[in-house]
Amino acid sequence: MQRGPAACSAGPRLARIGPLRMLTLLLGVVVSCRAEFAPPTVNISLDEDPEVRWAPLTKVFDVDFLNKAAAEVIDSTVPKWVHHAVTPIVEAMEKYIPQPYAGEIRGMASHLGGSLSDVIILNFAYEISAFCTSIVAQDKNGHVYHGRNLDYPHPVLRNLTVNIVFLKNGEVAYRGTSFAGYVGLWTGQSPNKFSVSGDQRGSEHWWNWWKNVVSAFLFRRSPVSWLVRETLEEAEDFQDAVMRLSKIPIITGVYYIVAGVRAGEGAVITRERMGPADIWTLDPLNGGWYRVETNFDHWLPPPAWDHRRDAANKALNATGQAHINMETLYQVLSTTPVCNGITVYTTTMSTAAPEKYNTVVRPEGCTLN
Repeated sequence: MQRGPAACSAGPRLARIGPLRMLTLLLGVVVSCRAEFAPPTVNISLDEDPEVRWAPLTKVFDVDFLNKAAAEVIDSTVPKWVHHAVTPIVEAMEKYIPQPYAGEIRGMASHLGGSLSDVIILNFAYEISAFCTSIVAQDKNGHVYHGRNLDYPHPVLRNLTVNIVFLKNGEVAYRGTSFAGYVGLWTGQSPNKFSVSGDQRGSEHWWNWWKNVVSAFLFRRSPVSWLVRETLEEAEDFQDAVMRLSKIPIITGVYYIVAGVRAGEGAVITRERMGPADIWTLDPLNGGWYRVETNFDHWLPPPAWDHRRDAANKALNATGQAHINMETLYQVLSTTPVCNGITVYTTTMSTAAPEKYNTVVRPEGCTLN
């Protein structure tokens, strides 16, 4: 299966059919291109050498399209003069990247036929501009649900979204949703243990990009998405995950939203670079059966132009604790403007039922729910 610009193309066959039939087919193409769809799934074996483990991507995605899409993301995120200026520095700093990410990034560059510096820059470009909504909620029976919308201002990412199953010794170690060419995770689940989503913290700005790279390489601080992945792989349970995500130094502020398997296991961790600013847990006995996090500190009002938090709270209250489940949580995440013009995908998950992990890529504008 190859994905890229041709994914919504009717192809030359239209030239061989009549006008009425052509119109019918074209209307079908338009509808199918606007409808939500499930991303492809790629299995990545952690038992493989880091430099070869991402090779399965090339069986799912067209390599030329991946390179063009990566260039588009870089050009729209990192100013060209910055890109040119930092390229030789990034190449020199490559030796500071820890394993397995150094090997994975090097292998990714080899598989895609691109430059090593651009693959490194691409991975750090994804560390900014992640405007998201994450929700953790508990029903009346103590079942915990976790959902997220991931918003990025890059429409091309809809054709780069991929579900990744990380295998160890032939078994599922953890899974997540990401973008082809990116070694980090903003969304993931460790089966029967916990799930994690990450939201950019609004106090951080794109011009900290280079500061974040230096922080990662020279001060050995983890990119926020790498810490998600490491936690999914290493943490034993919800409490261990919250501890790791709260205390391990990272390159920038972020919100980590964590859900476990038992009643009460849900938290929003507001992070600064060196530690937590706040940990906001579920409190169902006192009415706190859900927590909503967008991109601003929950104890402060959001900006006047951002209504996602209020819309999500209103939808959850209308749903009610007795009726919250995977399906109704998805509907909450589909509410405008929680789902909006830059929403790339929606994931719903319940760690106690890992087989129900589900991601859909949303149409631009989220007009079809």
